[in-house]
Amino acid sequence: MEAAEARVCVTGAGGYLGSWLLHLLLSKNYTVHGTVREPSDAKYGHLKELPNPSNLKLVKAELLDYNSIYSAVEGCSGVFHVASPVPSASAEVIEPAVGGTLNVLKACVEAKVKRVVFVSSGTAVSMNPSWPKDQVMDETCWSDKDYCRSIQNWYRLSKTEAEGRAFEFAEANGLDFVSVCPTFILGPILQPAVNASSLVLLRLLKGTELEPC
Repeated sequence: MEAAEARVCVTGAGGYLGSWLLHLLLSKNYTVHGTVREPSDAKYGHLKELPNPSNLKLVKAELLDYNSIYSAVEGCSGVFHVASPVPSASAEVIEPAVGGTLNVLKACVEAKVKRVVFVSSGTAVSMNPSWPKDQVMDETCWSDKDYCRSIQNWYRLSKTEAEGRAFEFAEANGLDFVSVCPTFILGPILQPAVNASSLVLLRLLKGTELEPC
């Protein structure tokens, strides 16, 4: 499908990665549905300054609210699922990460979306103490969920669980699904707030304590 005719959805549109993804898609003349918690919030003002703003529709949505997610993906041929809880020391990140991802995929099946790109994380791969040190980590390597629980690294557990459940759901429902596992995402910031990865860099420069992620 030509970009001028394509309509895609980006969840978590107001964050660092979501903002840059919107910038890329709009610059290529895609029509984009971007999910945010409150479209009228001033913190999303930078999205209205992106290329071809008339091609952008901000949709109020919450990951755990299925109807709002379906409204966002309806009519789209592709979905980029970017939204996810930021690194946290609380187990509360698990439900929105896992349940939210499944809501997105269920909505995509119902709306007959052609392809879903899921932004997972390198943390879903890298925390596996039994993995041989001289062996490259690839698609067969997952973070050890029991180990993540034992050290209470809930963010890594949430990303590992979400990606695994997503692949299972996609296979069971014939959904064209791919995932990417970025690590720290650094670079120029479009949004007014500092993103989690940039905050790590700032703390390193300042010599302050890093939070586990």
